[in-house]
Amino acid sequence: MRLHHVLPGIAAGILVPALLLATPSFAAAAAAPTAVTAASSSADEPDDADDLRVAIARILADPDSGRRVTQEANALLDANDPDAMRAWLETGYRLAQAEDDRVAITRILADPDSGKRVTAEINALLDANDSDAIRAWLETGYRLAQAEDDRVAITRILADPSISPALRAAAGAALDDNTPEALRHFLEVGRYEAG
Repeated sequence: MRLHHVLPGIAAGILVPALLLATPSFAAAAAAPTAVTAASSSADEPDDADDLRVAIARILADPDSGRRVTQEANALLDANDPDAMRAWLETGYRLAQAEDDRVAITRILADPDSGKRVTAEINALLDANDSDAIRAWLETGYRLAQAEDDRVAITRILADPSISPALRAAAGAALDDNTPEALRHFLEVGRYEAG
């Protein structure tokens, strides 16, 4: 369900009781003392197994979840064993994510378009074999290393005296913008459009 379909329902659920209590007849009824029983039923409290399933479903919904994480999460949901789900969330998820991260950086390393800084940083990460450092690099470091390699590639394009004025202008604009996204966009799209 899309969020824009849910938000009006949530807003209505919050505003309707407040508006009803603001009217004179409901305000008088609300002011009258009533005995409230504090009966707690298991239907009102969320089930621990439901919470575990929701946590695993959120992991599955993450587009960065790799193959091993996805396979293990699906198997846990199929088995519907709360103890196994809890154990996986505490330790298994981290191990599966670490394996998926190693596969991801190995694929980046195998890409012939990976630049010098990206390659050097991946080799250092593989030598250190630190899962947390690999995860942090994939989340932020890769983008920065790729941007440096992209700057070098654009500078090499500009060093060619035979490039067209339009290509020179587009390359200069990407370097002036100097964001990782602008640099990458120029190399993937902009240089072909400027021709």
